[in-house]
Amino acid sequence: MPAVNMPSAIKTTPSPKRLRRTASALAAGAALALALTGCTQLETTSPSTVRKDAADAKAADQGKFGTVDCRKAKCVALTFDAGPSENTPKLLKILKEKKVPATFFTLGKNHIEKYPELVKQMDAEGHEVASHTWSHKILTKISAKEAREELERPNEAIEKLIGKKPTLMRPPQGRTNDDVNKLTKELGLAEILWTVTAKDYTTNDSKLIEKRVIDQTKRDGIILLHDIYKGTVPAVPGVIDKLKERGYVFVTVPQLLAPGKAEPGKIYR
Repeated sequence: MPAVNMPSAIKTTPSPKRLRRTASALAAGAALALALTGCTQLETTSPSTVRKDAADAKAADQGKFGTVDCRKAKCVALTFDAGPSENTPKLLKILKEKKVPATFFTLGKNHIEKYPELVKQMDAEGHEVASHTWSHKILTKISAKEAREELERPNEAIEKLIGKKPTLMRPPQGRTNDDVNKLTKELGLAEILWTVTAKDYTTNDSKLIEKRVIDQTKRDGIILLHDIYKGTVPAVPGVIDKLKERGYVFVTVPQLLAPGKAEPGKIYR
């Protein structure tokens, strides 16, 4: 999250009134930074921690490695929110040609229900199908009943299409709290945030989107993109090619955590 600039040191002692103004300004700045980034203030767990904690786990409890062991390889996870959409077929074609698996945090209303065959295709081609709620309501701002419906409906829709419920979800805007954690635990869902964002909802400039991703990505990065925006899908080939040139290997979020597994009710980034 962006750092809040602290006031510079001064020789004289500030008045209580000035201290109160400074404290209020800092609090407001921190709140604004939180709102802009969608960061959670709750405890999050990194992929490397999950893998380390799983070192002594029994084989039956371990996640799947897929084609790579991220304890050794420089892995990153490419994730897409809020689809499927009319842009998704082109994206799936790119991912297939590049041999890159992705994780799709799909929306229910106007997306899963409108493009069911694309959800099936995602699963059939080795991508991870996850939930981004039914209608993108901010889970921390609605009632417990509404939040439950936002999470249960896509679970049921996805299971009907691919024969299994999602185990991962991404809260809209990354907004979560203890009540959401309890609900996701009950529903068997782990919360996945991100470490890289191109803010592709602010621009259709594919080159800028590509640059933002490349500049931010580090090992174990979870890259957030949206396949609903015009400039995003055209940026994907360049993102993949340039990160591969830097030695990165693309995996799904579950593969990024293996041999560990995401636990329902916990938050990962």
